[in-house]
Amino acid sequence: MGGPDALNCIAEINSNALEEAHYQGRKPSEGSGMPGELLLRGMPILVKDNIDVQGMHTTAGSLALQDNIALADAPVIRNLRRHGAVILGKANMTEFANYVSTKMPAGYSSRGGQVKHAISKKADVGGSSTGSAVAVSSGIVSMAVGTDTSFSIIACAKMNGICGLKPPAGVLSSEGIIPIARTLDSAGPLADNFLDTLRMYRAMRDEPFPDIRAKALDKLRIAVNVFEQDSLERSEYDFIQKTIAGLKAHGATISEVSQARDPQLMTIMKWEFRPMLEEYLRSSTASRKTLAEIVKFYEDNPKKMMKYGIDLLRGALDETPGGLMGDEYLEALHFRKNRISEVKNEIEDFDAVIMTAPNFVMHLCGLPSVTIAGEEKDKNGVRRCLILYGTDEKRLYAAARSIERLILGGLDV
Repeated sequence: MGGPDALNCIAEINSNALEEAHYQGRKPSEGSGMPGELLLRGMPILVKDNIDVQGMHTTAGSLALQDNIALADAPVIRNLRRHGAVILGKANMTEFANYVSTKMPAGYSSRGGQVKHAISKKADVGGSSTGSAVAVSSGIVSMAVGTDTSFSIIACAKMNGICGLKPPAGVLSSEGIIPIARTLDSAGPLADNFLDTLRMYRAMRDEPFPDIRAKALDKLRIAVNVFEQDSLERSEYDFIQKTIAGLKAHGATISEVSQARDPQLMTIMKWEFRPMLEEYLRSSTASRKTLAEIVKFYEDNPKKMMKYGIDLLRGALDETPGGLMGDEYLEALHFRKNRISEVKNEIEDFDAVIMTAPNFVMHLCGLPSVTIAGEEKDKNGVRRCLILYGTDEKRLYAAARSIERLILGGLDV
């Protein structure tokens, strides 16, 4: 498997980590359930390189932002520290959260190079929170912070055989995070098991969130999104069907829905990227403050920066006249508003929806989504995972805890 250098998942180590660990070990808790409850006392955590950690680089994996040193912690990082976490360092990621080129492989960046899978050379590292996910799956850390616009936590967790959580849109602060699209973006936790994922999520929030307990399987109402499920590789399809059979055997109510993917998600990303990136850059220490300056840096340094092209950066710069008042963008937002209503009406009576084929309906609609890992492994030796989404996060997380126990073999079928 190799160490962290072999996996290339760590971008930078926090030189103050040991001092922080000593401090967190001595800090008193404010009491159970209070904002100062030490949910993560002394826990070392890696942070994706598009999130500000005071005194460290925030580059989103790009040499174009190599001079950007964070002046303060992003609120989600401040909250983690308040709950006792120790920031070990920054994790490598897909450059600009995979918004440079449609040809760029997951886990590549001009700053960090290529992140490698911890389990198999044949496996894909998936998404853009690659360094965070690989660091957890390899055991370098037990928890890490990622960000997700469309599958960058959820798919990363799945491809690396771990757990991940993307909260409902807007629940966690986006301040101090290099964005793609604030409408869709969210920070979130990755961990080896779902209980630790939830514990980390509770610590990342500004407001208290209850400890979620598993729900009895015979009380669960589960929908299965069958849209394009015929495209699944056979063993993946069989794993999902086996899980559904197990749920039925324990008395869960199972129904089917077909919720399609919608191209408006990509439209929103394209139109929000430039103005929202530049909003972040204006208050940063980066010398390049505009997307035009960043694109010029890429084009002036083709050997280092243009290995896979920059069609997404170019599109966001050249093809978004009118910015956030552009007709195409406003039409996409209007579609999203109606789509949210449609999707919620269809699944609001269910505790969770099982996603079969990859589908970003939950990302477009800002719904909470999770990845849970089971005991069964795929042909590459990676734990098989299940992706769930829903309308109510407490019900979703309770269902996820129950289903995780099932797919870990903790319940007889």
